[in-house]
Amino acid sequence: MPTLIGYARVSTTEQNVDLQHDALNAAGVYRIWTDYASGATANRPQWQDCLDHLQPGNVLVVNDLSRLGRNTADLAAIVKTLAERNVGLQSLTETWLDTTNSQGLLMFHFFSAIAEYERNRLRERTMDGLKAAKARGRVGGRPTKMTADKSATAQEMRAKGRTIKDIAKTIDVSEATVVRHLSGARKDQRPSTG
Repeated sequence: MPTLIGYARVSTTEQNVDLQHDALNAAGVYRIWTDYASGATANRPQWQDCLDHLQPGNVLVVNDLSRLGRNTADLAAIVKTLAERNVGLQSLTETWLDTTNSQGLLMFHFFSAIAEYERNRLRERTMDGLKAAKARGRVGGRPTKMTADKSATAQEMRAKGRTIKDIAKTIDVSEATVVRHLSGARKDQRPSTG
């Protein structure tokens, strides 16, 4: 018989978690972890502790899937994580999701496939967006703090023997930015060997 582990969540400390606890205890869970946080937030310490506690062969039991996450992509990612750890999932409300039987296992794999699909689509949309921005002459990433004036000042200061740290402090950029721009300026000044 697998060990049943319970997880409950309410969005605020003012909400009552008793209904979830009663249902999980009636299902025979060994222990319940409870978070008082929005399902949309990644900062759920009891959820993280519950995940750390789960062992292969355990079954995570929730009163309903909304206690795990707010959207299909989040739920799919959680289901995939559980599958990778060989942990089952059982929802007391959505009885079709019970990976201790073949129908529930099929749904479990379906959620895993959705998670992978969502990750791939996100990657594709990101790449498409970067290509479209590049075609319009925009480059992604954070704008640089190194202006042409700052770059010229950095080169002059370095030529006078000033340290990278001193240059960075003077022109208000990071030392890494100074090094990157100075090494780039040196490459630009090298004669072509073609």
